[in-house]
Amino acid sequence: MGIQPAADSLNSAIMTAALSRALAGTVRFAGATAPNPPVGCVLLDADGMVIAEGFHRKAGAPHAEAEAIFKARAAGLVSHIDTVVVTLEPCNHHGRTPPCADAILATPARRVIIGAPDPNPNVAGGGAGRLAAAGLSVIFASELADRRARQLAQQAARLIAPFARRSVTGLPWVTVKQAIDENGGMVPPAGATTFTSSSSLTLAHRLRRRADAILTGSGTILADNPQFTVRRVPDFAGKQRVLAILDRRNRVSAGYVADAETRGFSVLKSDSLLDVLRELGKQGVMEALIEAGPTLTTTVLESGLWDETCVD
Repeated sequence: MGIQPAADSLNSAIMTAALSRALAGTVRFAGATAPNPPVGCVLLDADGMVIAEGFHRKAGAPHAEAEAIFKARAAGLVSHIDTVVVTLEPCNHHGRTPPCADAILATPARRVIIGAPDPNPNVAGGGAGRLAAAGLSVIFASELADRRARQLAQQAARLIAPFARRSVTGLPWVTVKQAIDENGGMVPPAGATTFTSSSSLTLAHRLRRRADAILTGSGTILADNPQFTVRRVPDFAGKQRVLAILDRRNRVSAGYVADAETRGFSVLKSDSLLDVLRELGKQGVMEALIEAGPTLTTTVLESGLWDETCVD
């Protein structure tokens, strides 16, 4: 971008530390923001001291940059903003909220550090380009000299991977959860519904918390009557997930569907894996978690329509 560092005493270590702080805070909201990505922002003064931080908490709420700037203004410190450190390239388009590039340009900020570029092909580069054109120093994390910067850039990219997947392909990021025994089998012993440990069950509920949809098969529902709710960790208040059911023979009862809706799910039934993933993408789902038995799990893995596996 023809980047020229702002002339001052801030070094890469300070900026990298601020990005690490922004990422650590943003992880708390992974799964809460669909169809938007989770984003964090830290504001620094000219000496590298933190003025304020902000996070995008849910769709329709202020973006991270706007929240951080609001806090700085409320504390009477907006005039001290020198560097904006943000996990994702600031937006430059109107959605539910005004462009974050405008919010930054309304401050005295001289420099913006960006964890990851915006992957949306319709707007990629627009925010960084707008800020650079206005005379700000715009630096991506991968360009920082600190040895931790490249790792943080990778973390920033992973944090928005579900958003990137949907933006580029129209499909959600698909995580396959598998519980297998020491022999590689997925069928619990007789009389049991699982053979996973307490820590593995907690991980499963963390994955559910992060997901916008649970995708399962009719066989799993008929065998286990699963709730698919988040129980072992605190859930996001008011979040509604999609329960997508592959049910070619229409075996899942209306009673089960009604109960799932009572538990807060929006139920979607289909007989095609690709079709259901396309529909989930249209509905704004960024991450779908596969919780199913051996047959459907194998089908998903063999289809190539998955992005990540988590094996207990």
